[in-house]
Amino acid sequence: MNKQLHIQYFHWYYNDHVLLWDKIAREAKNLATLGITNVWLPPAYKATTGGLSVGYDAYDLYDLGEFDQKGTVSTKYGTKEAYVKAIKVLKEHHIDTIADIVFNHKAGADELERVKVRRVNPDNRLEFLSEEFEIDGWTKFNFPGRKEQYSAFVWDHQCFSGIDRAEDLQEEGIFSIQNEYGNTWEDVPSAEMGNYDYLMFNDIETRNPAVREELKRWGEWYYKTCGMDGFRMDAVKHISVSFLNEWIDHMKHTFQRDFFFVAENWVVDNVETMESYLHQTDGRMQLFDSILHHNFFMASKEDQFDMSAIFEGTLLQSHPELSVTFVDNHDSQPLQALESYVDFWFRPLAYALILLRMQGIPCLFYPDLYGCNYSDLGEDGNEVSVELVALQELPVLCRLRKDVAYGQQRDYLDHPNCIGFTREGLDEHPNSGLAVVMSNGEKAFKDMEIGGRHAGKTFTDALGKCQEEVVVNEEGWAQFPCEERSVSVWVVK
Repeated sequence: MNKQLHIQYFHWYYNDHVLLWDKIAREAKNLATLGITNVWLPPAYKATTGGLSVGYDAYDLYDLGEFDQKGTVSTKYGTKEAYVKAIKVLKEHHIDTIADIVFNHKAGADELERVKVRRVNPDNRLEFLSEEFEIDGWTKFNFPGRKEQYSAFVWDHQCFSGIDRAEDLQEEGIFSIQNEYGNTWEDVPSAEMGNYDYLMFNDIETRNPAVREELKRWGEWYYKTCGMDGFRMDAVKHISVSFLNEWIDHMKHTFQRDFFFVAENWVVDNVETMESYLHQTDGRMQLFDSILHHNFFMASKEDQFDMSAIFEGTLLQSHPELSVTFVDNHDSQPLQALESYVDFWFRPLAYALILLRMQGIPCLFYPDLYGCNYSDLGEDGNEVSVELVALQELPVLCRLRKDVAYGQQRDYLDHPNCIGFTREGLDEHPNSGLAVVMSNGEKAFKDMEIGGRHAGKTFTDALGKCQEEVVVNEEGWAQFPCEERSVSVWVVK
């Protein structure tokens, strides 16, 4: 049985003394031991601040830390050579690599061009605030440091639908580029602010067939060069669905490979939006279940959160086969734009819910395995220091997923403060089977069936929260306890 377990192997403020690509090569064996099957790596290409950038302000997709551009050869995470080696080492440990793809925008142009634009209302992108006029815009990318190696394609104003600055006017804003492919925005999935095609920087114009062909050529080059096994698609609600479908189909057809695709379509309160995207993409991509993450966040903050509704309205509930579940990521971590970090006390409960159940593909977050310290400016402009402590329960939960979380699942999601579920286990996995019980209130217990195959067996709490032992009766039932605001995972002694 192939039991997938992903990890996001970075966070926004990654600042370890070991470069990330080198660290992955060192840690591959340990990750395999935990049962991790897929590693999601950050954007690997050169960005606007060279060796400092997280990578989402993408500059040159062909520069993986090979050329002297933006003040550096290496990216924040290392050189191209180290990146390719990291993917190779992961493969040697039977771990697939998921590469992060930024197709919504480019940043850090090399030259100014005279560009026809219209000013746009940032709160309603369908409302134009001016007639057409010309500005000097940073819209030309010719990558002088790369000198046309791998691709001679030059990006100019015909390759973009919008920019955020008029250089000659020294004016920031949203400017719709009036080019031959359209005088308004592309058709994208999100209707927020009228039309959410424009997000930031230079918005890529996928109505231009030359752009589509160049991005397909790049995809071919990227895979041939690095050999990744899948792709995480950034900011898809701002990108033309028809283009992404075309690009995915091209990659699959060209290489006759069923790559793994997962998309970021950040929604917190409307699963119909996610379901609509799945329909438009015809199941080509998994989606990160940001609604489930938001439920975890609210459960960790609200004293009266109804635990029986923890899966209500989530993608995991409606389309479990296409849901990638997570507790937090680089966007929701403290001091980031979508900050909604799940409180520490609830994190073991959340991880038990995504790691030990049948539904969904779980994705760990780097700081939960390693911890991290960083600082950044808070909303008031003052520097804030953050420490995210490694979750001591996480390695145990990962090994339980790999070793014993098998077989029929029975749910007991029937109480506002205490819920549980059991996995009966399978004969081919010795001593498999488990019972999970958790409370967001006082100490509690659940009467649950774990199956007649465990009749007479003694169970103990693998997390060590409860010290007593539980014996399963002849009918396969037992009473499983947990401590207050805690989770216990009961396994065969």
